[in-house]
Amino acid sequence: MRTLLLLLAATSNLLAADESSWTTYGKNYAGWRYSDLTQINASNISRLAPAWIFQTKAPAGMETTPLIRDGIVYVTGTSNHAWAVDLKTGKQIWHYSKTPKKPLDLCCGEVNRGFAMQGDRLFKVNIEDTLVALDRVTGRVLWEVELGDYRKGYSGTVAPLVIKNLVVVGTAGAEFGIRGFVDAYDTATGKRVWRFYTIPLEGEPGGDTWGSSKAQLRAGGSTWITGTYDPDLTLTYWGTGNPGPDMNGDVRPGDNLYTCSMVALDADTGKLKWHFQFTPHDVHDWDAIGDPVLVDLRVNGAMRKAVVQANRNGHYYALDRTNGKLLFVKPYTEVSWTKEFDSNGRPVLLPGQEPSEEGTRACPGLGGGHNWNATTYSPRTGLHYFSSEDGCHMFYRTEQQFVEGQWYQLSTVDWVKGESNKKSVVAVDTSSGQVKWRRELQASPSGGMLSTASDLLFYGDSAGNLVALDARTGETRWHFQTGSGISAPPVTYEFEGKQYLSVASGNLVLTFALTD
Repeated sequence: MRTLLLLLAATSNLLAADESSWTTYGKNYAGWRYSDLTQINASNISRLAPAWIFQTKAPAGMETTPLIRDGIVYVTGTSNHAWAVDLKTGKQIWHYSKTPKKPLDLCCGEVNRGFAMQGDRLFKVNIEDTLVALDRVTGRVLWEVELGDYRKGYSGTVAPLVIKNLVVVGTAGAEFGIRGFVDAYDTATGKRVWRFYTIPLEGEPGGDTWGSSKAQLRAGGSTWITGTYDPDLTLTYWGTGNPGPDMNGDVRPGDNLYTCSMVALDADTGKLKWHFQFTPHDVHDWDAIGDPVLVDLRVNGAMRKAVVQANRNGHYYALDRTNGKLLFVKPYTEVSWTKEFDSNGRPVLLPGQEPSEEGTRACPGLGGGHNWNATTYSPRTGLHYFSSEDGCHMFYRTEQQFVEGQWYQLSTVDWVKGESNKKSVVAVDTSSGQVKWRRELQASPSGGMLSTASDLLFYGDSAGNLVALDARTGETRWHFQTGSGISAPPVTYEFEGKQYLSVASGNLVLTFALTD
């Protein structure tokens, strides 16, 4: 208990104290997705049932994190839709929509992962890669600015992050030859304050890690999962995506900074403080965009300000968030491409793992390991919880000329004959990187996770089940069939003395409470 109190005190400036709301993507700046609420617990969870279901009537596939404030639920949907819903009744207050630009070249659908909020303003990206500010009360558009040109392959799916008077946002589109970035805009005016490019040009720091690649071939490094922020260090942390083209690295010799990396940026200026590259010269599409979760850890007897990530390359990392130095790295799933790291955390590669024309078996597969789905950290258990696809793929490579705005992956993957991938929820001890428990599942835990002070772990799966596990053991405590696959993380909050749980499923928003 004393260790828990010390950790909570050390990280107090990272945490959101108001349990009646959920006003940012990761619940707090640290990205914990943890709630102190205990009204819903193992002894009464059998009474958890829908209080209301809101039908959006928009295309299915919602990935939104609902935001909650003053008795209103704010959600974004696919294809540039968003709603404000009355928390008590489930009735619509307002609806925002904008027809997406066409044609759009996209990797993975017209999805959106949620709002950011400041005062009476909401901020979201639209799929054609614009940033929109809405009036929280009416849904009226206050301003809209372009982030990237959709005709050049840029798209917008990320939930923004508000830091002081700035709304910080990333971009998607690495499979289309874009040059990734993290941006910051004035919340009042929409004026861009700074931009950090994740792909340096020739002559810039890191630019020599692309060989003789021309500017138009320095591609990738998209930033499509929300970062975190340490207000004491004034640093914001963002994971970056793959280089382009994904699976044929011949046109981009070198490490290809700052792809497949974590970057720590000065939140006021966007200047790079440090970076750590997890997978130099990636040829397996192992984006490093997973949640950068901020925790204070006792490592080798000393307290360290850390940032942890379950990386798509199959390893769990802890970095010193003040300087980016590696604290430890441990595998959490089957890995075939490396067995060791040097003292700086650089992987020592094993031969014969690169994609080939005839196909090469490599582990983990294309999606990881852990991919983009939201994770959660519980300070009560000291465990970090995340989904994992455990298995391998056949990786292929091809040749193709670069055409601006068109698919530029070179090439794709397939299942390994005679093998089947497993799906699991993994709980890792953040102080050591050791897997504490693993729960293998039939359906993919695709929806992201939530932990609570009652030691419950909530997630949704691809078969439509909303599930609660015991956070200490992984045993099932409750489940509810929503009727559609879940690709969104649940949130919990309190309203008028009652704890609620909300999640998007398909094109529905479901809100649960304990029955009397």
